[in-house]
Amino acid sequence: MLVKSTKNYKKIMLLALVTVLAVTGCGKNTGSEPAAKPEPVALQTNSLPSETLHVEKVENMKDEFILGMDVSSVLSLEKSGVKYYDFDNKEEDLFKILSDAGVNYIRVRVWNDPFDASGNGYGGGNNDIDAAVEIGKRATKYGMKLLVDFHYSDFWADPGKQMVPKAWKGMNIETKTEALYEYTKDCLKKLKDAKVDVGMVQLGNETNGAMCGEKIWMNIYYLMDAGSRATREIFPKAMIAVHFANPEKAGSYADYAKKLNYYNLDYDVFASSYYPYWHGTLDNLSNVLSNIAETYGKMVMVAETSYAFTGEDTDFQANTISGGSSVTKNYPYTVHGQATAFRDVVDTIANKTKNGIGVFYWEGAWITVGGNSWDENSVKWEKYGSGWASSYAKEYDPNDAGKYYGGSAVDNQAFFDAKGHVLESLKVFGLVRNGSTGEVKADAIEDTTLVIDINGEIELPKKVNAVMTDGSKKELDVEWLNVDYDKMKKNGAARYEIKGLAGGMEAKCYVSMIEFNFLENYSFEEGEKGWKATSKRAIDELYVEDKSTDSLTGTKHYHFWADKTKSVDFDLEQEVKDLPAGNYKFAISVMGGDADNVNAYAYVKKNGEVIATGATTITSYNEWHEGRIPKFEVKDGDVIAVGIHVSCDPKGNGAWGKIDDALLNSVAE
Repeated sequence: MLVKSTKNYKKIMLLALVTVLAVTGCGKNTGSEPAAKPEPVALQTNSLPSETLHVEKVENMKDEFILGMDVSSVLSLEKSGVKYYDFDNKEEDLFKILSDAGVNYIRVRVWNDPFDASGNGYGGGNNDIDAAVEIGKRATKYGMKLLVDFHYSDFWADPGKQMVPKAWKGMNIETKTEALYEYTKDCLKKLKDAKVDVGMVQLGNETNGAMCGEKIWMNIYYLMDAGSRATREIFPKAMIAVHFANPEKAGSYADYAKKLNYYNLDYDVFASSYYPYWHGTLDNLSNVLSNIAETYGKMVMVAETSYAFTGEDTDFQANTISGGSSVTKNYPYTVHGQATAFRDVVDTIANKTKNGIGVFYWEGAWITVGGNSWDENSVKWEKYGSGWASSYAKEYDPNDAGKYYGGSAVDNQAFFDAKGHVLESLKVFGLVRNGSTGEVKADAIEDTTLVIDINGEIELPKKVNAVMTDGSKKELDVEWLNVDYDKMKKNGAARYEIKGLAGGMEAKCYVSMIEFNFLENYSFEEGEKGWKATSKRAIDELYVEDKSTDSLTGTKHYHFWADKTKSVDFDLEQEVKDLPAGNYKFAISVMGGDADNVNAYAYVKKNGEVIATGATTITSYNEWHEGRIPKFEVKDGDVIAVGIHVSCDPKGNGAWGKIDDALLNSVAE
């Protein structure tokens, strides 16, 4: 804990109390009402027509709904020679292109000091406050408001790293709080003096339980409160946002909001990142944010989202998402798929989320700097900071940027191609308000994923689905090309990408050859599903337990316990229906302790009769033992059940154990 003395702690608490009293108007009759909370205001609603995009109109969109984009890297890109071209193929200011297409808000990250002592930039746009002012002025020129995203770090801040700025290193929480307050105020004054139209200020970036080197919520609150107070002073009409990531972890979001409410932080907007590859369903996003909005009366929004228009890379720096990435892929990696993905996030926030006020697309203009090799591009990334990180960042972030510095990892998620020409998908920012009925046609072939047992037969599908531009699907014949079945059979467990043609378009089938487990719910992550426990004696506890430290795989396992007056004697079994004829092996693991006269074994039943067993035992905590049956034969029509028998006499406080990882695999002839 960084509060160094009781005296200082009391001082901070007194300051916090005074702040709360001042905000609420309590404790002093000022003769005036507290200032009204900031609310969204009407924004520009530009829109461009499209003859090719099929975009379903988002109903009930308010004039104040935010359709924003983060373009923080733009200045470094332009210094690197990047140019942008509008829909008439004319070179144009990026901010005008965005505004004309319907973007009404720009988001810019701000780092305290993203430079080394010699003035070399860390990269990622080298986004200090001076860069933010320039970006803000250009956004304001074209009628767009600015969201100022304070990372309160000298470089990237996200759930994995929340490092303290160099100048604040070693400060106690009192000193750091004052430094953050003065820094925020100074930055906002620069924006105000430049007549930048600041509509929102963000206190930290993806602050999942940490910010600016602090990991204690009370200290995080002090820092956020300082940023909030500075914002209210300089831009009293601006909305104040907090920002978190991983909405798929609903309990975490509820906890963050609860803590902010407990400390009575003065803020307006609870914002979330939402990348559909990793962050769960849109329904979950809506439910999580709506719960916060309803519970605490906050506005909510998506501060970051994006989607790939291609699986290909253009700058010789590996991308976060590629064509073969093992992620959730609900839309094709096409221009139309990119537009549809963004449209659906907007619809979710506008129509399905309580108090939803907007969506920001992340770094929609971060394209290649145009070189013909990694080395050629690297010269520009190093000089101008136009890659995600430069080698100079090693002094601040040695474990990530210092090792993996390079270019853009999201050039295939921009709204511009490698030459800077705008993609038709950018028009979605305006079309969500009006809709567009382009020709309904096949946009791409849906990827096929197969999981095949290494000892089974490989059978590729004869038909695949074409994803149509209106979201429907149409089945097409497919021809798979150059399939090496012998190699796939002989190489054991591996993943293969097989290409083919369907309707003149490329089709892909991802085949995972694995040692297939024929059991359902093999590690009890789905509770009792598929399993039946039968105890021959009274037993105190026999159930699925959720405790990751006692599990071999996942967080769950089967648990048993009986006190010293009772004996343990039970079977845990799963019947496997329609098991193909062939040879198989079975294994199941157990650990436990405080037991005498242990009789434990894995078993296989065929048509109700035990045909094979494999002995195991229980000894002590975290000593897992496996009962194995190396081979047994199954014929057509056989009914197979597998399981584990455990019997023992308790000693001490009672016999106990954990059962996990039941494996039923085929065996080669």
